[in-house]
Amino acid sequence: MLRFILRRLFVTVPMVLVVVSLTWGLIRLAPGNFYTGEKPIPPAIEQNLRQRYGLDRPWYVQYGRMLGSVAAGDFGISLHYIGQPVNGILASALPVSALLGALSYLLALVVGVAAGVLAALRQNSRLDYASMTAAMVGISLPNFVLGPVLVLVFALSWYWLPPARWNGFGINLILPVVTLSAVYMAYVARLARSGMLEVLRSNYIRTARAKGLPERTVLLRHAVRGGLLPVVSFSGPALAFLITGAVVVERIFALPGLGNYFINANLNRDEPLIIGIVAFTSIAVLVFNLLVDVAYAFVDPRVRY
Repeated sequence: MLRFILRRLFVTVPMVLVVVSLTWGLIRLAPGNFYTGEKPIPPAIEQNLRQRYGLDRPWYVQYGRMLGSVAAGDFGISLHYIGQPVNGILASALPVSALLGALSYLLALVVGVAAGVLAALRQNSRLDYASMTAAMVGISLPNFVLGPVLVLVFALSWYWLPPARWNGFGINLILPVVTLSAVYMAYVARLARSGMLEVLRSNYIRTARAKGLPERTVLLRHAVRGGLLPVVSFSGPALAFLITGAVVVERIFALPGLGNYFINANLNRDEPLIIGIVAFTSIAVLVFNLLVDVAYAFVDPRVRY
């Protein structure tokens, strides 16, 4: 297991460099610059700006400088938020995205697993049909539709919850968390149901029942542990996306997280901030996928063999 973890960590660095390189190339291929606007600027000012930010140098020099900053973990100064280092922006935005993502993941996991397991145990019943219908609605309803609907109903019509505000952990997070977790809740429910149905038909469950074990022990100790393997596999990339920034939800509810900063960075052609967020997100995705592979070995003993 240790050798496997070390191999995966060794592969992480080149994969992050590939993702960052592709991002840098796409930024350079896009027309315009961070200093271009509706009105043209004098050539002398443009030349001074290009010299100040190193844009007058050959592309390979700029590329090498970018790779050096990524390798050193220092992404430089933001071009839009003047005077603010990218590392400082990431440090201030990450707690917001992490809190929102963690709460959304926990809600999706608790509700989705409960709904999926109960639907599998009551297959072809009204509970099964109702759970899977709700899951299909959750998958089909995008969060940029669900979020405004929740704001319209619970904030602007009934005045129960604030529509958009960030003041830390509190009631203001209810609408963003529900909006973000809805689609993941639906996926987890469907994965848990399919995994449980497959496990309940397996030979070792029949053997456990033939030994006379109580049904509760068969379900909780044997069936649930194997039936949740698809959920564990799905949780890696899902949790990485949730924690590193939900772009649409943070934009709808005006949350100062990584997703909101990423949109502003793209609109303003803020290259250091874009590179910083992409590099951090890539590392998070790879790390969470590694944690999922390690968790597989603890959930399913067959993986260790």
